Order: sequence, then structure tokens, then C-alpha cells
Amino acid sequence: MSYKVKLEIFEGPLDLLLYLIKKEEVNIYDIPISKITEQYLEYLNWMQLLDLKLAGEFLVMASTLMQIKSRLLLPPDEQQAEEEELDPRRELIERLLEYKKFKEAAFRLEELENKQGQVFRRKVVPILGSEGQVEETYFEASLFDLISAFSKILKNVPRQEFLEIIKDEFTVEKKIHDLLHLLVAHPVVYFSKLFEQARNKTEIIATFLALLELIRLKEIAVRQKSAFSEIQIMRHPAHMQSKS
Repeated sequence: MSYKVKLEIFEGPLDLLLYLIKKEEVNIYDIPISKITEQYLEYLNWMQLLDLKLAGEFLVMASTLMQIKSRLLLPPDEQQAEEEELDPRRELIERLLEYKKFKEAAFRLEELENKQGQVFRRKVVPILGSEGQVEETYFEASLFDLISAFSKILKNVPRQEFLEIIKDEFTVEKKIHDLLHLLVAHPVVYFSKLFEQARNKTEIIATFLALLELIRLKEIAVRQKSAFSEIQIMRHPAHMQSKS
């Protein structure tokens, strides 16, 4: 595949962990390390297979999770039998709680900024009705939401198929063109519907990479009615406003 998608991943490893904790509906104070580690490595594998540029922190966190998992599998230290043994997860939990608090504070500041600048951001996306009144509120889908939805579509695809070269008829450049034309005819497209006409798995991959590139270029936006719900694709509000 000659086309490279240089998507900037603004979310980091702690964002992915918080996403998985929420998705799996587990207690942040009692993280099931084995399950979360498995999920984390699966997402990491998808990002690497899609040739996304990952920060080294993602790999460092993978090593940290594996280390914690190994420590939990070891038998209790007899020398610490009389003392309360420290939970290997404690430091990670403290980091997650601190980061979560920081994100919530940043979100509140961002809301204030968005109200003044009317700039499209990661969080809440108000949808206006025909007379200008707010009808519904959506949330911008994250990269992890997109990967989760994409993995469900390609759950039975062998790993080697990601390493195949996409034929000229399925280039990412052409899919970018097709996606923009599709959004002219249909202002909102559901993620699951986007791949219904795909003739094979390589076309699905090309379409997904085109979607990521258009997000990077801020040509399109992706949103959800609620967490983990169906993803909707639309032109970026900045482009919609420029036409009005």
C-alpha cells in the first residue's frame, strides 16, 4: 500500500485504559489486569497493523501491564506475610485517577472555550434543528471507538491480509474521493453502512484508512449519540458553516 496515513493520535495509553475500563464496565479501583491487558494488546495490534504512528508510551504501558499481570500471578511473598502486601496495581490506579481528574478539568475548560469560539472539539457536538434550536447532543467518536467498530467488521480477517497490497481499484486516494461524494448525497452516514457495498476485505481496509485521513485533515467528523453507540460520519462543521 503506497498511501501512508499519518494520523496524529492525540489520545495516549492512559486514554486507552480509561476507554477499556469504561467499555468493559469494570471498577477502576479493582482493575482485572488480565482482561484489560488482553484488550489493550488487541487494540495496540490493530493500530500497528493499520500502520498508525504510535507514541512509545503505548509500548511502555504494554510492558507495565504485562509486568503487573506477572506479579499478580506470583505466589505471596512469605517475608511479607505479617505485613500488608502492596497491590501491584496501586501505582497504575493512582495514575489513572489523577489523569481522569485532569481530563475532566480540561473538559470543563474546553466547554467554556467552545461556547465562546464555537469551534468543533472532541467532546459535545450540538445538532441544530431546521429553526436553529438544539435538538440533540452527540459526542465525537474517538480513535478507539473507530478501531473498536472496525475490528468488529473485520473480526474474521486473517492477519496476513493486512499485509497485502491493495489493488489500484481500491486505493485510499480513490476512497477519499468516494467518501466526500457520498457525504454530498447523504449528509450523515452510519459507520456500519459505509462498508456494505465493499467487494472484499482489502476494499474495507482502504475505506477505513481513507476515513482516518479525512479525520486528520478535518474534512469530516465522527460522532456518537452515547458512549459505544453507532458511529455517524458527517462533514466537519467548519466546512458546513463555510457553505452557509
